[in-house]
Amino acid sequence: MTDTLTPHTGTPVGEPTPSYDPRLTNDDLAPLKNQTWTSYNIFAFWMSDVHSVGGYVTAGSLFALGLASWQVLVALLVGIGIVYFFCNLVAKPSQVTGVPYPVMCRSAFGVLGANVPAIIRGLIAVAWYGIQTFLASAALDIVLIKLFPGLAPYAVTADYGFAGLSLLGWGSFLLLWVLQACVFWRGMESIRKFIDFCGPAVYVVMFLLCGYLIAKAGWGAIDLNLGEVKYTGWASVPVMLGAIALVVSYFSGPMLNFGDFSRYGKSFAAVKKGNFLGLPVNFLVFSVLVVVTASLTLPVYGELITDPVATVARIDSTFAIVLGALTFTIATIGINIVANFISPAFDFSNVDPQRISWRAGGMIAAVGSVLITPWNLYNNPDVIHYTLEVLGAFIGPLFGVLICDYYLVRKQKVIVDDLFTMSERGTYYYTKGYHPAAIIATAVAAVIAVFPVLANNLPGMHTAAQYSWFIGCGVGFVLYYLLTGAERTAAMEVGA
Repeated sequence: MTDTLTPHTGTPVGEPTPSYDPRLTNDDLAPLKNQTWTSYNIFAFWMSDVHSVGGYVTAGSLFALGLASWQVLVALLVGIGIVYFFCNLVAKPSQVTGVPYPVMCRSAFGVLGANVPAIIRGLIAVAWYGIQTFLASAALDIVLIKLFPGLAPYAVTADYGFAGLSLLGWGSFLLLWVLQACVFWRGMESIRKFIDFCGPAVYVVMFLLCGYLIAKAGWGAIDLNLGEVKYTGWASVPVMLGAIALVVSYFSGPMLNFGDFSRYGKSFAAVKKGNFLGLPVNFLVFSVLVVVTASLTLPVYGELITDPVATVARIDSTFAIVLGALTFTIATIGINIVANFISPAFDFSNVDPQRISWRAGGMIAAVGSVLITPWNLYNNPDVIHYTLEVLGAFIGPLFGVLICDYYLVRKQKVIVDDLFTMSERGTYYYTKGYHPAAIIATAVAAVIAVFPVLANNLPGMHTAAQYSWFIGCGVGFVLYYLLTGAERTAAMEVGA
C-alpha cells in the first residue's frame, strides 16, 4: 500500500494530505491513485470467498431442500444474479473515488456518523472471523489425528479442554490465528497474491476428488438430487424463494463492504468482469461440482457426506488426505482474510485514524475473535440461526441507505475532498458530523427487519425472518429516499 498518490494533491500515501483533517484520514483511508487490480484479481477474490468448507456445505444444502435439481439451479442462478447486480452497485462508488467502504459511508451518514455502519460491520466481521478460524482449525484437527493417532485423546474437551475447546483444538486454532495474522500483516499486496492462489487451488483438489469418486462409483452414480423431491408445482415456489434468500444472505457481508476491494480495481469495467466470472459463472460451476461430489459419497462410502474434509478423510491415502484437508484449510483462511479481516481493519481504523492504523484495526478484530470463544457460539444451533438472520437485518439497511444516497441523492457525484474535512461548510458535515436521515432510516429499518427474527413464534414471522436482509434493505432504501427529499430538491436546483 505504498507508492500511491491521492488524486487531488499528489501527496504520497503514507503522508496524509495536508488539507485533510487528521481525525478523518491516514495513509490507508486516503484515496488511491494507482489502482492496479485486474479482472482476474477480482475473480480470485470471489473464488476465495466461495471455495471454502462453508461455501461447500451451503451449496450442497441447496440441493437437499426437497426441490428438483433444475429448480435448485434456477434458484441458485437468480440468487447469485441478485448478488452480482448489488455488488456492481456497491463497487462503483469506491472504485471511482478510490476510498474504502467506511469512508464512502461518510457521504450518506456524515463524516462522523459513518462510524455507525463501520462499527456494525466490524463487529459482525469479528464474530465470523472467529467462527471461520474455528472451522478451519477443526479441519486441521482431522489431518493431525490422521497423521498422529496419539493426539486423539487431546481432542476430547472433557479430558483435555479449556473454555469449551480441547487442547488440540486450541493448538490448531492458535496456529491458524497466527498464520492469518502474518498474511494480513504483510499488507494488501500479499493478500492479493494469497487469494490469487487459494481459489484455483481448491478447484484443482475438487476436480481430483470428484474424479476419484467417479472412478470408484462410475458416471451412472451421479445424482443432482441430494434428497427426495418433496416439492412440486406451486408448493416449490416458497422453498425456491427461501433458497434465493439463503444465497443472498450468505454473501451479504462481503457484498456490503466490497468497496474495500473494488477501490483497487483498474477500472469499473474490470471490476464488473471479475464479478461476472467470480459470481454467476464460478458459483454455478462450484455448486454443480459440489453436488456431484457429495452424491458420489453415497455409493462409495454408504452414506451422504456434505463436509469436504470428512470426504477427503475417507480416502485410503495419507498424502491425499493431507493435501485435500490442508487445501480446504488454506481456502477457509482465504475467505476469512477476505470477508472478515480486511473489513474490520478499515472499519476500526475509520473510528480513530491517527491512533488505529489499518494493521492495528485488523489485530483488534483478531484479538476480539478469540475473546468471544467462537467454538461455543458455533456449537449452539439456535444462536447461529439467529445470528444469520440478525446479521441480515442490520446489513440490509446499511446497504439500502448507501445505494440510495449514491445513485438517487448524489446522482453518482461525490466530492472526495469533503469526505475528509471537519469543516461545517463541508458537504458531508450535516449536523455536527452526523446525518440524521441516514441514522433514522437505518435504525427504523433494522428494527422492522429484526422483528420477525425475534418474534418468529407469531404467525408468518418464521417465513419473514428468512428475508430479513431484503426487508432491511428495502425499508432503509425507501425511508432514506423520503427523508432526503429536501436535499434532492436542493441538488437539482444547483445542477440546473
